[in-house]
Amino acid sequence: MLTRRSALMTPLALLATPALAQAPWPNRPTRIVVPIAAGGALDITARMLAERLQALLGQPFVVENRAGAGGNIGSQHVAQSPADGHTLMLAAANTLAANKFLYGNRMPIDPLRDLGPVTRVSTGTILMVVNAQRPWRSFAELIAFARANPGRVSMGSSGTGTTSHLFIERVKRAANVDITHVPYRGGGPAIQDLVAGNIDMMFDVMPALMPHVREGRVRPLAVGSASRVTFVPGLENVPGMDEVLPGQGIDAQAWYAVVSPPGLPAPVLERVHASIVQVARAPDFGERLAPLGFQVVTDATPAAFLEFWRAEEDRWKQLVEISGATAE
Repeated sequence: MLTRRSALMTPLALLATPALAQAPWPNRPTRIVVPIAAGGALDITARMLAERLQALLGQPFVVENRAGAGGNIGSQHVAQSPADGHTLMLAAANTLAANKFLYGNRMPIDPLRDLGPVTRVSTGTILMVVNAQRPWRSFAELIAFARANPGRVSMGSSGTGTTSHLFIERVKRAANVDITHVPYRGGGPAIQDLVAGNIDMMFDVMPALMPHVREGRVRPLAVGSASRVTFVPGLENVPGMDEVLPGQGIDAQAWYAVVSPPGLPAPVLERVHASIVQVARAPDFGERLAPLGFQVVTDATPAAFLEFWRAEEDRWKQLVEISGATAE
């Protein structure tokens, strides 16, 4: 008899490789730590992964939010967890590559040294939106108001040192404006205050913002990539950075990746990597991400992701230095 549970598992289970069937993982519930508060784009993506991994592997996958210190609290917890595959973390580029430069000697771990690479999952740019009740209809109108009224425009972010924070600092310098940064413990709380009108604007990744754009609660004024994001319905006419700030070379790209405690046994790491790549490459996963402004990207091996990660650390170091941002 085909039960509801077996019906859910069948499409992914049919794709399972012999390696997935043999490795000693998972044999109990697995936690996917998200190092920010629930409700943001990172949290949304983690829950999509957890749902599909549970269907594929037949063991519970639970998302656990451990917010604080720009992701460092969750990162340190994962770094100190047993290296058996039952604790993983989905983290954003800023947590993995920028925090060590933002926090300096207050950084509790070195992510490249103290966390284990698995694979990237997705990549995309960020979106600039304002509360729909604000009068600004274009990026130029917002910047003109901010220049005439230094400090009066408030911009929320998902936390100090996050992509949204670093990017507004970069834009503020390029546009020569004073905008007040209001950090939150995750994208979800910041978006709630934006929709409520407690802050004026926000840069953040698209998966969490697009539902509010489509419901008319917020108004998009620009995307953070150099060019327009024409594949996202509703954003075809929203300008990119090359249009609103020409000549500044701004091109914001965010990525999310799965990491683990260091030293996973090779058979477990192979199975974790293969499982995550399998569910991320399934058509329905990409179809869910595309309308939100994200695209699937995975790495052929954990070693390939590690090589990418090392190169990204240098890029984020430069971004932190250019922005002048420091951890609060």
